[in-house]
Amino acid sequence: MTNPQTIYLFFTGKGGVGKTSLACATAIEMADAGKVVLLVSTDPASNLKDVLESPVNENINPVAGISNLYAININPENSAEEYRNRVTQPLAGIATKEEIQKIREDLSGACTTEIASFDEFSRFVSGETEGEKFDVIIFDTAPTGHTLRLLELPAAWSSFTEENPEGASCLGPTSALKSGRERYQTVVKRLKDASLTSFYIVSRADKASLKEASRTSTELYELGMSNQFLYINGVFKAIAKDDLLAIKMEAMANEQLHTIPHNLQALPVKTFPLLPYNILGIQKLRSLFNPQLQRSITQRQVLESVTSSQAIKGIDQLVDELCDHKQNGLIMTMGKGGVGKTIAATVIAVMLAKKGMDVLLSTTDPAAHIQDFIEQLGELPATLTVERIDPKVETQRYIEKILEHKGQGQSEEAKKLILEDLKSPCTEEVAVFHAFSKAISMSKRKFVVMDTAPTGHTLLLLDTAGSYHRDIMRNSTSAGKLRTPYMSLQDPALSKIILVTLPETTPMREAGTLQDDLKRAGIKPYAWLINQSLSMLEGILDPLLKSRANAEAKVMNTIQSIYSERTFGIPFIAEKKLLPALLDKYINQQHSSK
Repeated sequence: MTNPQTIYLFFTGKGGVGKTSLACATAIEMADAGKVVLLVSTDPASNLKDVLESPVNENINPVAGISNLYAININPENSAEEYRNRVTQPLAGIATKEEIQKIREDLSGACTTEIASFDEFSRFVSGETEGEKFDVIIFDTAPTGHTLRLLELPAAWSSFTEENPEGASCLGPTSALKSGRERYQTVVKRLKDASLTSFYIVSRADKASLKEASRTSTELYELGMSNQFLYINGVFKAIAKDDLLAIKMEAMANEQLHTIPHNLQALPVKTFPLLPYNILGIQKLRSLFNPQLQRSITQRQVLESVTSSQAIKGIDQLVDELCDHKQNGLIMTMGKGGVGKTIAATVIAVMLAKKGMDVLLSTTDPAAHIQDFIEQLGELPATLTVERIDPKVETQRYIEKILEHKGQGQSEEAKKLILEDLKSPCTEEVAVFHAFSKAISMSKRKFVVMDTAPTGHTLLLLDTAGSYHRDIMRNSTSAGKLRTPYMSLQDPALSKIILVTLPETTPMREAGTLQDDLKRAGIKPYAWLINQSLSMLEGILDPLLKSRANAEAKVMNTIQSIYSERTFGIPFIAEKKLLPALLDKYINQQHSSK
């Protein structure tokens, strides 16, 4: 049973670990127990309506099929747009259209989106909205550490016209916020109160997500939020003891469970099994906390399963296409967190390098999991270079550069205000984008493979590219000769966007949403890559794995018929050293086909 003592429950963790499923299951469990529950999602790629199988929008509505449960989805992009409108509407008739548009562009970054979203979310904690009639409020996705830190910056609350020497701070006019500083201080105080708030850190039994869970726990402790619980989701137990794949998967999960990072070992831990069915709908959500119901659904699902393997091109054939009559280009892996962008980017880069191509493998992901995979190789191909665009390093360089420029002739107090303003997430976004732009320019001479951050961050990065592009085109006298990074991303001859997904319904739909967003920006993905596919394997004996493999067929058919004319796959491999195992698999396939 989830801790029932607090009013506010937050579910956080790496993308793809099951935060939404567990948040929804907890909400249903508490509603079944007679509590009136509100479920709030602040995820930019929210899939609440898919998981609950009930309409969910930006208004509080009852969830179909269950009493006492209500849900609302706070769309960060819509919140940010409303915030920009509140800032600019008072300027109508006073400022020129160009000046208003410039203000809107200045408020288009990550900082504005996160603050506007937090502005909405905070009202549920402060009691400003209908929150007082609910016994429990559950949040799918907690506010990030840097959002909370930003609210504590004095400069963020200063008059942007009087105290900031260079104009608006990243927050813009704070009068456009629905809540004042005192209200925010109340919210942060309640988040730190263990009698009011609990944090559920969700992870998988794998190194990458446990590493992210460890980092999240540390950050929350540093912010004074210590009432934490660890949920480890999707733990596999083999049914068929003669299935080598199943035995390996269980052994790997057990090893990870016995090597949990030190700071997580002190937390109360609950594990949840890997199930042979997708957790969609009220009954299946109820089963997460009900072993008897699990067994009933599992038995029915396993009986219905048949052995089904999918014929789909492998990632090796994708690499062949990418370098067909080409010696250079930008290749970016994109997708929701946890789908395998990093392993996909690493495999593509290594395979290109093994073909003799000059390749740079780079990442803008703050978690930087690329190095974990590269270390598995031992020796790199001679033509492969690996670099990390370290957000902290790039931000420090950028801060020093701006301080040197803007601090000239300013008082010490003014310099302090500039420095405080530069501590915001916006600064990191801009600094990373500068380094990202350099990588794009290098793709004209070699292959640059870019492992990007999770979906929300990627879209904000591209939004920055668009703002940068518009700014240059507006201010340049020779715009016709310029080629901005944004224009490079829109050029299909130079840039190839690979959308990575898992063979499951929800990640597929989220990748489809990302594809629509990219197309609106004039960027058409080159191909889809389906990671961790069991249905690409032959000889599966374990009933649970067979059931999951069988369920992949519908998803793969939908991807190929609706979303992408080019679809490739990476089979599920149960090896600790995943990169060498994948490379060996394709080398062995080439030998056997000769």
